Amino acid sequence: MLTSTPLYHQLLSLLSQHAKYKDFRHLKALAWMINALICSSKINLSEWESYVISRANQAQSIERRWQRFVHNSRIKVKSLYVPLVMAAISNWNCQRLYLALDTTVLWNRYCMIHLSVICGGRAIPLLWKVMEHKSSTVAFKEYKLILRLAHRLLSKYPDVMLLADRGFANHQLMDWLTTIQWHYCLRLPCDVIIHGARRHPIELKYLCPPKSEAIFYHHVGLWLDGECCSNLVLANVKGAKEPWAVITDEEPTLQTLWQYALRFRIEELFLDSKSGVFQMEESKIRDRKALERLYLVVALALLFATSQGMAVQLAGLRQRVDPHWRRGLSYLAHRLTMA
Repeated sequence: MLTSTPLYHQLLSLLSQHAKYKDFRHLKALAWMINALICSSKINLSEWESYVISRANQAQSIERRWQRFVHNSRIKVKSLYVPLVMAAISNWNCQRLYLALDTTVLWNRYCMIHLSVICGGRAIPLLWKVMEHKSSTVAFKEYKLILRLAHRLLSKYPDVMLLADRGFANHQLMDWLTTIQWHYCLRLPCDVIIHGARRHPIELKYLCPPKSEAIFYHHVGLWLDGECCSNLVLANVKGAKEPWAVITDEEPTLQTLWQYALRFRIEELFLDSKSGVFQMEESKIRDRKALERLYLVVALALLFATSQGMAVQLAGLRQRVDPHWRRGLSYLAHRLTMA
């Protein structure tokens, strides 16, 4: 119990720095929830009692406190989280900012849309949305507001690149990215029609190069109408299950593939959030808005742990907490090791 108290005070101090919240009780409850999540490594609300100092005598009273928090419509997720994550990346406006867009499905019922910032080989949540949707493929209108808010938040960042997998490549996203002048690396499905690579339109899968080779195309038309134009990199990467087809607004080079590969950092974010550390799928919450508030606890724990882990690495102390030569523990696991 005593080991959780210093962590709670660190978290409360962090939340109080930038979140100008009217009801301080919300910040205190949130700090205890993050404290319990980090210490228990579980998102199950019923298992947080032993990591919380409270005057309540019954475990049910403490659990009801967390239930009230995640179902409280007065809890504004963006007001609590956005100032903190923006403060964390405030010094990055002099370098390229990579954003990864992806989705994950919970219990084959809810789809969570994530927009994350890639930093230090990891992904930090920036914005998210939960919707009742059984598939990981979502329409542009479902994540357009997230992108518009991100564009407004990052208006002072002159160099932003969006990374996204095959489910997001469409006319609407391409038009929007061109309008706001964000760079992009988007992967295409193998059945997309390409105009300009051959004399006649051809499906992408017939252009794939041999193993360990790449081909670069400039200004090819996409889809049936060919109206959207972009540069294309086709690569048959050794060890990959299938070839990569990545479109970009920049000069197509091998660097394009390296930039797109940064998107896989969000897979580690999902791993930490779900089965890897926090086991979010063990949560008993089955409400869309409540899940968004519950993920606020996860996102803040990830932000705090990543900041701590990066500090450890920059100080040259990684080998003291991680026995692996390469990557090994996530930054989150570093923080759990030190807790």
